[in-house]
Amino acid sequence: MMTPDISVVVPLYNEDESLQELVTWIKKVMEANSYTYEVVLIDDGSTDESWKVIQNIAHVNPNVKGIKFRRNYGKSAALNEGFIACSGNVVITMDADLQDSPDEIPGLYKMIKDDGWDLVSGWKKKRYDPISKTIPSKFFNWTTRKASGINNLHDFNCGLKAYKGEVVKNIEVYGEMHRYIPVIAKWSGFNKITEKVVEHRERKFGVTKFGLERFVNGFLDLMSIMFVSRFGKRPMHLFGTMGMICFAIGFIIAGWLSFDKYVNKVYGIADRPLFFFAILLLIIGAQLFLAGFLAEMIARTGSDKNQYQVSQTINVNSNQTINH
Repeated sequence: MMTPDISVVVPLYNEDESLQELVTWIKKVMEANSYTYEVVLIDDGSTDESWKVIQNIAHVNPNVKGIKFRRNYGKSAALNEGFIACSGNVVITMDADLQDSPDEIPGLYKMIKDDGWDLVSGWKKKRYDPISKTIPSKFFNWTTRKASGINNLHDFNCGLKAYKGEVVKNIEVYGEMHRYIPVIAKWSGFNKITEKVVEHRERKFGVTKFGLERFVNGFLDLMSIMFVSRFGKRPMHLFGTMGMICFAIGFIIAGWLSFDKYVNKVYGIADRPLFFFAILLLIIGAQLFLAGFLAEMIARTGSDKNQYQVSQTINVNSNQTINH
């Protein structure tokens, strides 16, 4: 089978009203530019008629693939499965709510194919989101720029992105880490990252899925990414160093207290707060060493994180629904 020019990966949750219009729009853009393409629609456990709509679309359009989760896992899980399923030379992700315009596809494709970028992230310079979403997003993006060192991106969380095919095949996305795909890509060795100003449209159907818990989880995941990228394969370097520092300080304090007792004849050492502090540091130091050894064992023997229960798929060749 010939590799398509573009794979469009669309994670979705309860977006049955917008899917037909979105796929029709994508098809129009692809045909106008003579691109070979595929569209991978990942139903993240929707409770509406999204999967039925996907089945109907795939029956008519052989370029459409469908993946249905048994339950809602989140956008990162949906993207990860979409990345596994897609095969295009260039992969473009977008949201299913019609706030991302498929008309941006040719420009994104050229930046990857002709200009040689590894990843191009959309920047919704003019937004139509409520202030309750835009202000947290600005703070989130500022924090991510400072933490990651990727200072040329204004909008890390924009769903409209383009990638070289090899990028999506060499990164892992789970938790809420779809927000940090540029960070993950950079730490995976793909350093040619830039952005493109894209159109942001008002939501036509449904309601936003943004919530405070996603904002909080996003920052926790940023900390996870920073830790995993720097110490994931060598956790003992972190825990061991911290353990050595704590143990050394505790040992020095204990030695000084012992000197006071046996040389300076200062009694009542065990009643002094400093004695308990020294014992605490010694115990913490030993525990950090143990945590480092255990983390090293897990890092060297751990299995794949991304195990999601897929109930049905639609094969792009036969258009037959396959139960799992």
